[in-house]
Amino acid sequence: MFLFDMDGTLIESNRIWKDVDREFLARRGLPYTHAYYEGVSHTIMPKAAVFTKEYCHLSEPVDEIIAEWMALAGNLYEHVPIKPGVRAYLRQCKAEGRRMAVVTSSVPAHCRTALGHLELEKYFERIVFAHDLGLEKQNPAIWLYAAKECGVRSADCTIFDDSIAACKGARAAKMRVVGVYDSYFAADEAEMRGFCDVYIKSFEELLYPLNK
Repeated sequence: MFLFDMDGTLIESNRIWKDVDREFLARRGLPYTHAYYEGVSHTIMPKAAVFTKEYCHLSEPVDEIIAEWMALAGNLYEHVPIKPGVRAYLRQCKAEGRRMAVVTSSVPAHCRTALGHLELEKYFERIVFAHDLGLEKQNPAIWLYAAKECGVRSADCTIFDDSIAACKGARAAKMRVVGVYDSYFAADEAEMRGFCDVYIKSFEELLYPLNK
């Protein structure tokens, strides 16, 4: 069973949230720091909002922070591009009869919008939303849940993710891990290369020659 992250793995969407974060902080006269990035980059939106409220000492409630983020993101997921090699690789996997699912921290509406406009939904038999479960992907529980929902053993799963935190969570669930490069997490590349079973800069590396 192949389990794919979406943001930063299948699609070029991490830049959306970096821009949203910068604009959100700039409206309040606050800098975008590495500490802030670390606090919001590996987690689901509700927990990122709680962190933001506390870290930035904001008076507005968490739901208003989330609403502002959603407004700033707007309809960008309707136009987000697919990452190089992804469509060809999914087509290749489907031709091989591989079962595939998505495990994502993305807001469900954004996920379905992106997969819909890129016509990727047909490749996946299931989407597991960390947002709905209240779990972060660094928690092995979400990976165990995904395996159970798909009716497979966790040891029979391979995950593809751009986040070292998510990769560690999946490894703790006894899954094989393929790290995927994304510029948003470029600082983690060396650690990813040392930790993951396989590390790729692009899905084009996994294509058979005739599919490239």
